[in-house]
Amino acid sequence: MADTENTAAPAKKQGSGWLNVLVDYGPLLVFLGVYKWYAPDSDEVADEILFGILTTKAIVLGTGAFIAAALVALGASKWRLGKVSPMLWFSTALIVVFGGFTIWTGDQLIIQIKPTVLYTLFGIALLVGWKMGKALLKILLEAAFEGLSDEGWLKLSRNWGFFFLVLAVLNAALVATLSFEAWLWAKLWVFLPLTFLFTFTQIPMLMKHGLSFDEAEDDVVKDKPPTG
Repeated sequence: MADTENTAAPAKKQGSGWLNVLVDYGPLLVFLGVYKWYAPDSDEVADEILFGILTTKAIVLGTGAFIAAALVALGASKWRLGKVSPMLWFSTALIVVFGGFTIWTGDQLIIQIKPTVLYTLFGIALLVGWKMGKALLKILLEAAFEGLSDEGWLKLSRNWGFFFLVLAVLNAALVATLSFEAWLWAKLWVFLPLTFLFTFTQIPMLMKHGLSFDEAEDDVVKDKPPTG
């Protein structure tokens, strides 16, 4: 009798690319939806003081929903994938901390600088690891791209490190030049396309260092770092 253990095809990885997108950007969409629902219309509220109070209320309620959605996303990741990457734990913790301070103070700037802090810390950590010859991205994501060499992991960590620093600078620039609502939309229509574009530009490098095309297409999305 043939040995079924030797002949059986390896189990295919569960598809989770869209789950990762929802975990990454779902809380942001919840924030945007709640904020838009409660945000006052400047044409309807002429009094500047009342307008400011209602805007702060919308930000606080949106932030509360943001925190709740981030925790739900964390639970969904644990339920669907059976684990939560250290990066996702860390980014969720920052959402809770910065969101909590936003609710406490009513200052929208606190939640706006959270991405800059997150991107800067991730970028520096990955680049320091790269200089030391350690692919921290593999450790932080708890990911294993089948066939990818150690050199490939190092290059991927380096590339994401630089990209995170670019995102940090971009977020700081947008916070300084856009209104709060415009900044929220930029998170969706600027950061999301940029992240996907950058993610897919890594496929040729990953294939050059051992990752098959089928693996690369799925895994670069499934196992990308959180950027929401």
